[in-house]
Amino acid sequence: MLACLAGPRLAVCYSWSMARFEPFRATTYNPGRVVADDVIAPPYDVVSPADWVGLAARSPYNAIEVELPLAHPEAGLDPYASAASIFHHWHREGAVVVADEPGFFVYRMTFTAEDGSVRSTTGALGALGLDLAKKGEVLPHEQTISKGAHDRLSLLRATHTNFSPIWGLAVARGLSAACESAIAAAGAPWVATDSDGVVHERWTVTDPGSIAAISEAVGAAPVLLADGHHRYETACMFASEEPELAGAGLILALVVELVEEQLAVQGIHRLLSGVDPASLPGLFRSYFDAETGPEDPIELRDLMARAGGLGLVTSHGSWLLRPRPELSEHVSDDLDSSRIAFVLGAAGITEVQYQHGVLLACEAVRSGDADAAVLLRPVSIDQIARTARGGRLMPPKSTYFHPKPLTGMAFRELDPA
Repeated sequence: MLACLAGPRLAVCYSWSMARFEPFRATTYNPGRVVADDVIAPPYDVVSPADWVGLAARSPYNAIEVELPLAHPEAGLDPYASAASIFHHWHREGAVVVADEPGFFVYRMTFTAEDGSVRSTTGALGALGLDLAKKGEVLPHEQTISKGAHDRLSLLRATHTNFSPIWGLAVARGLSAACESAIAAAGAPWVATDSDGVVHERWTVTDPGSIAAISEAVGAAPVLLADGHHRYETACMFASEEPELAGAGLILALVVELVEEQLAVQGIHRLLSGVDPASLPGLFRSYFDAETGPEDPIELRDLMARAGGLGLVTSHGSWLLRPRPELSEHVSDDLDSSRIAFVLGAAGITEVQYQHGVLLACEAVRSGDADAAVLLRPVSIDQIARTARGGRLMPPKSTYFHPKPLTGMAFRELDPA
């Protein structure tokens, strides 16, 4: 298949396999039994123990009960058997219902961006085919940090359900237009507002023409994984275990077109520990021109964008780091994440944590939770497209797509009754 990768200032054609994106019989909350805001939850990997308690207190049907389940030893249930039992109970009580026919959902997230503007991300929620033969139908866009697969795999084994969607990027053009046309033909959306004030809207799409348009728009080229790499890898492991289970060959996914107007990408900053903050400006000067920066984190972020540099924040002050020509001899691309990965490796700095949000990263330094923060600029859509075109992977934690699709907007059972 000859596919065309289009993006800002970019239009390149090359050979790639086509993704599979199919409608599915969704399991959704019964609006007659639940209040949307009470049952939605963030993805499992951003929920703290305190968050869990607060979410579970909202409703006995909150999605966190099955997305991040607890053991019930008094009933002889480990966390995963507990999730299966709870989900069956919700079915029996009519809190969740299975659709009579397959369909897609158009999913829109409306939010306030870092610059204060109100923006929306609109995509399609459906069943994405797993690229088990590694033909290039689904492509990672960045390297992943190793995590134990036991938790998500055990949950999938016990429940046969995708509780939260992964996030994919449609390389071919046309998905945004197909989604807008589907909204025009659909009824009123199901609406939930999360704790950050993001409004999540979900339209049911069962019209054959709209289904065909969405499937064709996504399936004209590969899908890049934006978020959910570990859930995707877990689904592939499970599908290999259960080759006769037809539904195991797909995964619940929100797919959004890879265009500037649909995506808000934030930087993921590096928090450093076990280092002498006073020595860092001198250390970085081997590869950067370091000049004193503003104390205000937002002013430093804006200066980084204008000057094409990174930021360094310690208890001793802040600096703008402009890459020196020598750095290009070691790092072939223009990604801040690649540059900082090389420099930290060369300096032997290994105690690194990741934090999105400039204010949160700087607060970690002020509170003493980190010795320093290196602030990175957001990866551009153009950089994502060029990296994909070249068949390369970005370093781990290069992109933070905001906001996150919620758990509870729709579930996908692999073998719905």
